[in-house]
Amino acid sequence: MRIPSAAPGVFRVRPLPGETTASYAQRLADAYRLTLPQLLDSAGITLHGHGTLPATELHLSPAARRRLAALAGISFPHLTRALPRLAPNDDAHDIAATAGWKRLQADLQPVRACTLCTRHRSHGATGTAWNHRPPHRLVCPRHHQAAPDPRLATTIRTQGVPELAAAHHAHQRLLRHPRAATAWTAARAITTRWYDHQQHLTHRWHTRLTRLCATNPHLTTTGNASPALLTRDLVTYPETVALARTLAALPNPPHHTTDDALSLIAHRLGLSRLASNANDPLRVFLTHTRH
Repeated sequence: MRIPSAAPGVFRVRPLPGETTASYAQRLADAYRLTLPQLLDSAGITLHGHGTLPATELHLSPAARRRLAALAGISFPHLTRALPRLAPNDDAHDIAATAGWKRLQADLQPVRACTLCTRHRSHGATGTAWNHRPPHRLVCPRHHQAAPDPRLATTIRTQGVPELAAAHHAHQRLLRHPRAATAWTAARAITTRWYDHQQHLTHRWHTRLTRLCATNPHLTTTGNASPALLTRDLVTYPETVALARTLAALPNPPHHTTDDALSLIAHRLGLSRLASNANDPLRVFLTHTRH
């Protein structure tokens, strides 16, 4: 039986930001109505082994990477910038065009991309893609979707929680601050601790989780984790952004005491006060880390 072939450049499938190599190659195959092995074979790329997203990634030899770029009709430098994992592997000097699967650690696995953004960039052939998204792209504000955890095979619809889109726009403004990265890292660690230990914002976060579950019943049927864990980054997102923006703008001690800072942060989080003990992660950060 003759294997179908793909003519180079017929379908210009645009990569998604941070998309995995396997995801992009699969979308390209879908556009040609081929399986992934058929697509690679038609490009003269030999595929070894088997793998599935998001637990594994497709690693290409240098020759295979250039053949994929030619087939996609996209310049090799552009495709390399677009696909962060399209990087040299251990066989960097191998002249053969080969591809193989490599298992990813849990903390390195990609998440589902917005289905509507994906379909728009796939000529309508598929709505499935996987990418490595930075924190400021947690939510798609245009289509109101998010995927905070690799274990979610379906995106979360967020239109019932409008504060998530507002937090997205606030996060973009945060990026302009010179201390944005360190403030975000600290804020996320603090809100994660509060969430896990049910401190300060528990009622608000539980209410938000309930709203998300009401419009996303698949959250309660994902058997390998609870909805509370799967959605943690999303549920805490508005407060994490608000805390990060406040931390980034705080003047350094001694111009601002810890209690003054706690009062300001409580106000920004919509709380009357932040009753914290000496071991509270926010107080520890304000008292020690910022000195």
